[in-house]
Amino acid sequence: MTKRSAEERRRFIADRVTEHGTATNTDLAALAGVSLMTVHRDLDDLERRGVLRRFRGGASARPSTVFESALDYRLGVNTAEKAAVARAAAARVEPGMSVMLDDSTTVLAMARLLADLAPLTVVTNARRVVDVFTEREGVRLIALGGEYSRTHESFLGIPCVEAIAALSVDLVAVSTSAVDARMAYHQEQDVVLVKRAMLDAAARKVMLVDHTKTARTALHRVGPVAGLDELIVDDGIDAQQLAGLREHTEVTVAPVAR
Repeated sequence: MTKRSAEERRRFIADRVTEHGTATNTDLAALAGVSLMTVHRDLDDLERRGVLRRFRGGASARPSTVFESALDYRLGVNTAEKAAVARAAAARVEPGMSVMLDDSTTVLAMARLLADLAPLTVVTNARRVVDVFTEREGVRLIALGGEYSRTHESFLGIPCVEAIAALSVDLVAVSTSAVDARMAYHQEQDVVLVKRAMLDAAARKVMLVDHTKTARTALHRVGPVAGLDELIVDDGIDAQQLAGLREHTEVTVAPVAR
């Protein structure tokens, strides 16, 4: 097995446990090509994140398992689907608007499509979104502070939530880890608090997800699907899942370039 980063290894372990329901420490160590001590540390980390449950000698999957890996890993996953969703979302933004953008990779793809749209006010907690707009003429850029998360490359926590609460924007674009017909979810509490604040601060609330995030749950509720003005998803979504979402909000299906 090729050498992988800690986050990639933990995703591999999480996926293995989720797929099979349970796995022993010995099997995981052999499959990941690492020591038992490394597997113990990885499982401790995954349990803290609410991804799985430890038991003596192994781990078992939680029914709501969703694993959020480092940003660099997520940037390489479902890229065509995210690009399709980002294109549809970017079409909702017009010159002169104020937009708030979260720290998701799908919204980052959207931000890159807005780079030459001016005048524009952009509010974000994401470092890479800030990088997109720092040198752009005609863009008023407001960066939200807080405690820096290296996993998400963004600012979170109470200072970030309080900064958002002081603002009111025309449109917010957020993504999340999991969505079922009624509710959006994320597995990390600090991220949930920021996404909720962002949704509360916008006149129009748009959520961007690729189809792999539908019909899933995670530990924390972000908010009801019915509270969104629009949900944008790619055309890989299951017809039954799409119908369920459309009972609660407007859903736009973005065609994936093939």
